[in-house]
Amino acid sequence: MSSSNFLVLLKAFSESLKRAFKEDDIELLKAEYDAARASDNDKKTALHQAFRDMLLTKTEDIPAIERFISFAVTSCRKDMTVATMPVVLLGDIFDAVTLDRAEKIFTYVENNVAIWKEEFFFTACKHNLLRMCNDLLRRLSRSQNTVFCGRILLFLAKFFPFSERSGLNIISEFNLENITEYGMEGNEMTLEQLSAGSEVEDDAKTEDEKLKIDYNLYCKFWALQDFFRNPNQCYNKVQWKTFATHAGSVLAAFISFKLEEHRASSVSTKAPEGSAATDDRMEEDQIRESGHFFAKFLTNPKLLSLQLSDSNFRRSVLVQFLILFQYLNSTVKFKAETHILTQAQSDWLKETETVVYRLIEESPPNGKKFATTVRHMLTREELWNSWKNEGCKEFKRPEAVLEEGSSTTATTSSGSGAAPAVTASSGRPPAKRPRRPLGDLIRDATKQGKFYMGNQEITRLWNLCPDNLQACKGTDRNFLPSLESYLENPKEKQDPSFEWRALRLLARQSPHFFTLFNTPSYKVSDYLESVRKKIQKDKLDIKLENAIKEETAPQSTEQTEAEGEGLVGDEEHEQMETELLKTEQLTPEDKNTHKTLAVSKEQLSELAPSIGKDWKKLATKLGYSADEIQYFESENATVVDQCCHLLTLWFDDDMDASLDNLAYILEGLEMMPAADAVKQMIALLSDKAEDVSE
Repeated sequence: MSSSNFLVLLKAFSESLKRAFKEDDIELLKAEYDAARASDNDKKTALHQAFRDMLLTKTEDIPAIERFISFAVTSCRKDMTVATMPVVLLGDIFDAVTLDRAEKIFTYVENNVAIWKEEFFFTACKHNLLRMCNDLLRRLSRSQNTVFCGRILLFLAKFFPFSERSGLNIISEFNLENITEYGMEGNEMTLEQLSAGSEVEDDAKTEDEKLKIDYNLYCKFWALQDFFRNPNQCYNKVQWKTFATHAGSVLAAFISFKLEEHRASSVSTKAPEGSAATDDRMEEDQIRESGHFFAKFLTNPKLLSLQLSDSNFRRSVLVQFLILFQYLNSTVKFKAETHILTQAQSDWLKETETVVYRLIEESPPNGKKFATTVRHMLTREELWNSWKNEGCKEFKRPEAVLEEGSSTTATTSSGSGAAPAVTASSGRPPAKRPRRPLGDLIRDATKQGKFYMGNQEITRLWNLCPDNLQACKGTDRNFLPSLESYLENPKEKQDPSFEWRALRLLARQSPHFFTLFNTPSYKVSDYLESVRKKIQKDKLDIKLENAIKEETAPQSTEQTEAEGEGLVGDEEHEQMETELLKTEQLTPEDKNTHKTLAVSKEQLSELAPSIGKDWKKLATKLGYSADEIQYFESENATVVDQCCHLLTLWFDDDMDASLDNLAYILEGLEMMPAADAVKQMIALLSDKAEDVSE
C-alpha cells in the first residue's frame, strides 16, 4: 500500500469514526469500512491508526475513554480491526496518563475480565495484556502503591488459567530478595533506652504486667524473618538449633504477655442480653472498614513493645510460624533429598504448633474463630501443594457420565443405615484415595528385598532380576552368533562389514586371532578362510582324541562300532590336512600365524650391537622396571652384553616375544637401523626354513 492511499483511508476513517462514536452507532463506521476500495489488510491498518489517534484526544475524560474502548471491542467483533486493538489502546492510554488516572481506568480493565477471557480475545491479547500490566508494575512503587500493585496481580490471576506456566512457581523457589534489615548503628542503644521505648501507653496495666524487652530478644525476634524467607535453612543442623532457640524465646515472650479484649471507650454500663454477638460483629466490621494492612513492618527497636502489643502484628508472626511448620512437614516435589527432618525435630514442630494455635486463640478479637480460619486455609494449602507436585494439571469440569434418570446411589451392603456413597448424578468426582508417601513405599519394598521404581510396570520388570550384572549374563541376552556359523553363512559374506565383524567375533571366541598376521599382502578373506579350516581341524582333533580314549577302554560291541567311526575320522583328518596344505601353498605367510621363528642366543648377540646404547629405552618399552635395568648393568660389563642379556631374558619369559614384534617395537622407538637388522634376520631365517621344508 502506498503512503498516499494510506493517508486517504486514514482521513476517511478518522472522520467516520468521530461521527459513529458521537452517535454511538457502529453501523456508520461499518458502512464506511465496507465502501472503501482497498484490501482488508490495508483497511484494518488505517482504521487501527485512526482509533489510536482519536484516543489520545480524550486523556482527560475517563468515562469517554471507557466508552471508546468498548466501541473498539465492538469494531473487533465486526471484523473491522484486529483482536488486539482494545488492549493496544489501553496500553497507549496508560502510557499517556498519570498514575492516579491509570488506577481509575484500570477499574474498567478489571470489570471486563470476562471479555478478555473470551476465546476471540484471549489468544490474541494475553501477551499484550501481560506486557501492559508489567509496564504498569514497573512504574509503581511497591511501598506507596501497594493496593494498585495488588489489584494488578489479582487481575492477572483472574485472567490467566491456573495451569498457565508463566504464572506458576514450578520449582518452588523462594523470594530470597525479601530481606528484613534490623539493628542499629553501632549497637549503642542501652537497656534503659529500650525500656523507655517499650512502655506501653496503657494506664490500666501495672508494672508487673509490662513486657520486658532487651536487645537480645529484639535481635532474636527479627532474626526469625530470615528463616521465614528461606525455610530450607532449617534442614541445616546448626541453623536449626538457632531457629529453635529464637522461636522458643519469642513464643515465651508472647506467652508471658497476654493481650486483653479492647475496652469500650465509654463508661461501662450493664449490657443487654445478646450484646456480645453484636459487639463481635461491630469489631469485625471495624476491621474490614479500616483496611490498613502492611506487607512489611518497621524494625525500630523502640517500636517492638508496641508491635508485640498489637493483635494484628502478633497474628502475622504466629501465622508465619504455621506456614513454615507446614512446609517443613510437607512433601514438595523439588525438595532436595537431604531436606528431611529427624524424629526429634518433627516432635518439636508438633509441640510448638500446638503452642502457636493456643496463642492465636488467645489473641483478641475472635481468636478461636481466627484460629479455625487459619487451620482451614492451611488445609487448602496442602491441596494446592499436591496439585503442584502432580505437575499443575489443568482444571476441567467433570462431565456428566450418566443420563438423567439412570443415576443410582451406592449404599453399603449391610443395610445398617450407614451413610451412602457419593451418587453418580451428584456431579462431584469421587474423592481420590490419598497417595502414600514415597518414603513408605520404598521402605516396604526394601523389607521384601525388592526395589521400588515409581511405576508399577517398571517395578515389576526390575524385580524380575534385581542383580543387574547377573541379568546381563543370561543366555537370553547373548545375541552373538558362533564364529563357525558366521563364517560359513553365505548371506553374511555379502555384507560390506563382514570381514570387520568376523575379526571381532574371532577376537572374542577363538585364540587364532592372536597369532601373527603382519604381511600387508595377505588378504583378510584368505586369512578368515584359513582360520575357518583350522577351527574345523581343531574340532576334528578333539573327535580323534575322544576316539582314542574310547579305544583304551574295555571294548564292547558298541566300542567296535566306534572304532569304525574313528577310522572314518582318520580319513577326514587326512583330507583336512591335505586341504590345509593347499591353503598354505596359496598363502605361505600363514606359516607365521601359528609358530614363530626360533632364535638362538648367538643370533641375539648379532642383533645386540645394532641396538647399542639405546637398549635401556627398549627395556623400558618392554616393561622392565628401573631396578631390573640396573640389574642388567651390574651383571654385564659391556653395553652389548647388557643388551644381549635383555633380549635373551625377554625371549625366554614373554610368550609374545618374536622377531616380528621386536622389529615393530624398534620402529615405534624410531631405532630404524636396529629394526632393519631384525628384518634382515627374519628374511634370512625364513629362507632357511623354506629350504628345509623343501
